[in-house]
Amino acid sequence: MTLPDTSPTRPPADQSVDGAPFTWPTHTLEFGDAEHVLRVEPWGHDSVRVRAARHTIREDLPGALRPPAAPPDAEMHTLPDGGSTLTVGALRVEMSPSGRLRFVRSHDGRELLREADGHFAWPGPRQFTPAAAGGHRLEQRFAAYEGERFYGLGQRSHGRLDHRHMVLDLVQRNGEVSIPFALSSRGYGLLWNLPAVGRVEFAANQTRWVADAAEQIDYWITTAPDPAGILAHYADATGHAPVLPEWALGLWQSRLRYRTQDELLATAREYHRRNLPLSVIAVDYFHWPHLGDWRFDPTDWPDPAAMVAELESMGMRPLLSVWPSVSVLSENYATMRDERLLVGTVQGQPFQHVFPDAATGGEPLPVAFYDPTDARARDFLWSRLKRHYYDLGFRVWWLDACEPEMFPEQFAHLRYAAGPGPAVACLYPREHVRGVYEHMRAEGDSRDEVPVSLVRSAWAGSQAYGAALWSGDIPATFDALAAQIRAGLSAGLSGIPWWTTDIGGFHGGDPDDPGYRELLVRWFQFAVFCPLLRMHGHREPREGFSAGHSGGPNELWSYGSEAYDILDRQLRLREDLRPYVYELAVDAARFGTPMIRPLFLEFPADQQAWDIEDEFLCGPDLLIAPVTRLCDRRRTVYLPAGSDWTDAATGTTHRGGTMVQADAPLHRIPVYIRHGADLHVAFPD
Repeated sequence: MTLPDTSPTRPPADQSVDGAPFTWPTHTLEFGDAEHVLRVEPWGHDSVRVRAARHTIREDLPGALRPPAAPPDAEMHTLPDGGSTLTVGALRVEMSPSGRLRFVRSHDGRELLREADGHFAWPGPRQFTPAAAGGHRLEQRFAAYEGERFYGLGQRSHGRLDHRHMVLDLVQRNGEVSIPFALSSRGYGLLWNLPAVGRVEFAANQTRWVADAAEQIDYWITTAPDPAGILAHYADATGHAPVLPEWALGLWQSRLRYRTQDELLATAREYHRRNLPLSVIAVDYFHWPHLGDWRFDPTDWPDPAAMVAELESMGMRPLLSVWPSVSVLSENYATMRDERLLVGTVQGQPFQHVFPDAATGGEPLPVAFYDPTDARARDFLWSRLKRHYYDLGFRVWWLDACEPEMFPEQFAHLRYAAGPGPAVACLYPREHVRGVYEHMRAEGDSRDEVPVSLVRSAWAGSQAYGAALWSGDIPATFDALAAQIRAGLSAGLSGIPWWTTDIGGFHGGDPDDPGYRELLVRWFQFAVFCPLLRMHGHREPREGFSAGHSGGPNELWSYGSEAYDILDRQLRLREDLRPYVYELAVDAARFGTPMIRPLFLEFPADQQAWDIEDEFLCGPDLLIAPVTRLCDRRRTVYLPAGSDWTDAATGTTHRGGTMVQADAPLHRIPVYIRHGADLHVAFPD
């Protein structure tokens, strides 16, 4: 198979990060009045970019959009009333004489979206209010439509797939990943191309996008015949993910935490002895002397290179935890402070958070954060990662706490190389993973292997830099499991095809509790069909949070013989599925199609498919119905219209467009195979 070259080689258009302005001759709609100036220009197939500013459109502000490979075909016309139109393929933009915009399908004139005034007198659809932090508080208003649904928007913890009638903060938090891309059921996608802190309101009377402090409004809108086409345009605009490497499709083993090299190797050897296929095992945090040293403490990790070699001999790779935080005790702190490689503040105070340190017996100390929006800081971080990890054989990175996590949130207080905190803070996780990806690509022996980084946060375009998103520190409950289905689907609809979760939840879970054992089994059965399969969690008995803390066991054999037998069979099923999942990874790279999908992505003409949030498709051919309640042994499953479906366990075929009552014994969840699928997999009966 010849794989596509999906590495991000074209320069992004966020010029404050990536260099010289990008220009080409193009058709452009422009408008100006006493309040502001407006520009609308083609930006990819069936897509336009809209920018508005108080005085002048700037080209050097950070964002997610990449220039198209070539100027798209476009037509402009002036209307008799003084308005004008810009047509880019299937999308037509109509500008009124007063500068109001309306977006329609060019072939039939059907309205997709229109701007809406805040009031008949003032304000209009775009509002600029001076902000104390600099720039302006920006508002962009659009009309609300009866029955419209909104999908994507990153990864949310509220437990819904459709975001209509909700207010979403545009801010990065543990478990709340802000990617400001909305996929509408009306047939368009909209990217709010601002990394600013703010919010979006999908209200019954209007939709409103808000940036607390930024220089100019900037958004991108596209259309296509179906949702998959919209996602393909979005990938073209923000960057295609690479192809997920085959080695990453196996089991990832982790717990909080393996304290020593000997403890980690003992676990790896036991997996090997039991003939349980294991791809990755994690070296978690506190393996360092001080936060920000980015090196091993030799007391507990005396020979990491030998550890890597032994793991490789068993077919395993180590995953290495890297935090963006820098303690005042770190050997790198003074240099990074003096070279201005840390996130700054208005008052000059360099600390934004506190964190435990082994040198103080676990007492929290002030910490700062390196600034990945500064290329010099990315270079500095890599110099340490290379010397202390990469040169010892480490190649897989766990970019934990990369929001970054700080309490209290203080964005108005922060200053980055890319700009004021309120204007650019959401950019942090993308630039962090970008730095690791680009430096890994620059290393000669990694050219043939795609760098993979497990991340807890992301922004628009993170997918192009090998970001594998996991859903953060979530509860160990059945309600949390149900919410993960929606969270993973939302991430995929936001352009992030590589996604995973802590099997069993993160916070708690007693391995000896029968109820929790059932939860872990049901979670593992769900995760078998996710892009990545990852065991992690802080199990009981848990110690207090300190520099040396740990939790209970979290290996496949930790949950009793009945659970172990089920998990063993489910792991073998995942191994059988790996060729199929790899094909999905190739499609994700080529077309921007998520690996796990809501039913409507494959069956957009089936109106009922848009209502289903507790099932999903693993690729085009497998329908998965997770079990998300304790003691449930049957559940209702909707089979979308447009295909017949065969029960993978019984061989019974059902007509699409119907509800069925499916058996769900503890050892399996309902799985259905699409008619005509070429799958050679032995599913549990």
